[in-house]
Amino acid sequence: MTIDWSHFTPWASLTGGVLLGLASALFILLNGRILGISGILGGLIPPKRNDTLWRLAFLAGIFAAPWVFTTVVPSSLVTAPRIDADVTLLVIAGLLVGLGTRYGSGCTSGHGVCGLARLSPRSLVATLAFMAAGFAVVFVVRHLL
Repeated sequence: MTIDWSHFTPWASLTGGVLLGLASALFILLNGRILGISGILGGLIPPKRNDTLWRLAFLAGIFAAPWVFTTVVPSSLVTAPRIDADVTLLVIAGLLVGLGTRYGSGCTSGHGVCGLARLSPRSLVATLAFMAAGFAVVFVVRHLL
């Protein structure tokens, strides 16, 4: 195994992880809710009275964050990700992820960050399943296809 040193970003990854952990901790302390994206989105379908505004604001923040980031950070420091897949494959992958979050009662952020921090056995099993599936997919795509 070799590391692609030109795309190795340990400080950016560490900063993102710290910010995600801090946001999760603050969210549960201030709101008493778990910061899981699928749960926040799922709470809008069907919308509940007096519970939609904060969910919409949260989702708007998620969609606005990349735009704000690219506006604030100089373009010389921003590298656009390269996705080697066509639109059909991306749509199928998105639907499979959505289906998995419903079957798993949450997404990677809900289980992996918040659930593990609460020492939830269900979240440990879910996170191990997410990781195993990711390893398997990478192995198949890189070595068998």
